[in-house]
Amino acid sequence: MPRSDFRFAFPKRVRFAEVDGQSVVFNSRYLEYFDIGLVEYWRAAGLYSGAGLAGGPEVHLAKALVEYRAPILLDELVSVCIRCARIGTTSMTFVLEIHGNTAAGGDDLRATGEEVHVVVGEVRGRPVPVPPDVIAKFEAYEGRNLRTPK
Repeated sequence: MPRSDFRFAFPKRVRFAEVDGQSVVFNSRYLEYFDIGLVEYWRAAGLYSGAGLAGGPEVHLAKALVEYRAPILLDELVSVCIRCARIGTTSMTFVLEIHGNTAAGGDDLRATGEEVHVVVGEVRGRPVPVPPDVIAKFEAYEGRNLRTPK
């Protein structure tokens, strides 16, 4: 999707330790970039503090998908774009993209992804419903209803 479809974008510069011998970002780092972006997205939505989700539930990753489109190179500045696509009974689905930062501000898609996070009652607990205050904060941040499929 176009970068303009995302309300949230987090800038990330590629460091030497994140690339392989050809100065291309190593594949596992894409999930790390998504994770960094998600923390900042949750912070922007008012759900994250330094101690984790601000007094909120325990959340576990249930699904992670990365589709590589074009290489990301050493010292590039990229934007990790995130939006909450849907909130189910016990899970939240996030759409993620990494775009290069072009001077003209155009779309330079490098990778797409999807992650599903499940709310659990405790560290090894079973899924529990997404708390209403979490739903309310994500819906307020995105400016739309997230409880119906999109």
